[in-house]
Amino acid sequence: MHHIEFPKKIFITGTDTDVGKTVVSAILMAGLKAAYWKPIQSGQDDMTDTAWMRSVTGLPDEYFIPESYLLSQPLSPHASASHDGVQIELKAFNLPDDETYPCLIVEGAGGVMVPLNKNYFMVDLMKFLDLPVLLVARSTLGTINHTLLTLELLRQNGLEVFGVVMNGPKNQINKNAIEFYGNINVIAEVDRLSPINFQALEKAYNRYFR
Repeated sequence: MHHIEFPKKIFITGTDTDVGKTVVSAILMAGLKAAYWKPIQSGQDDMTDTAWMRSVTGLPDEYFIPESYLLSQPLSPHASASHDGVQIELKAFNLPDDETYPCLIVEGAGGVMVPLNKNYFMVDLMKFLDLPVLLVARSTLGTINHTLLTLELLRQNGLEVFGVVMNGPKNQINKNAIEFYGNINVIAEVDRLSPINFQALEKAYNRYFR
């Protein structure tokens, strides 16, 4: 397995919600010793993604950048913002500086067409930040359609897609189809991690991305 040379800053998106973006972000964070920023967090009931990342990686506070929007309801950002009486504005997102955060993982909320407000979607935030994109997809049935649609939209918007990570039990047929029809590399196939702690994350990074 060749060592994957990651960009210094990368935006992690998914084909859907709950496809494993946060776990992949945690693996990369542990392996690359990167800082983590979740610009929009919808819902705070159980635990925010940033708080979860803190707990599983055990990394110190300076690795975590506060959310630009911390919304109360576990809904699409536009609906959660509306509930909180907040308007999400693109100009409110400032990419953390290179000196303080030379290596950075930015994690989106939901998929690329999640609305942020009346005019903008998650893909518009990705264009605004202008970072290479890593797409996390599930490995199971239905993933080919979701992944190809997402790749198409990212490319239409001029975004550089670094690669795809498939999450879940290995599925060679789906992997081959995504690579062939999506003209993209599936850079890793990540299986379920249990338990999730810094050692397990570091081990997963060495296994899947080295």
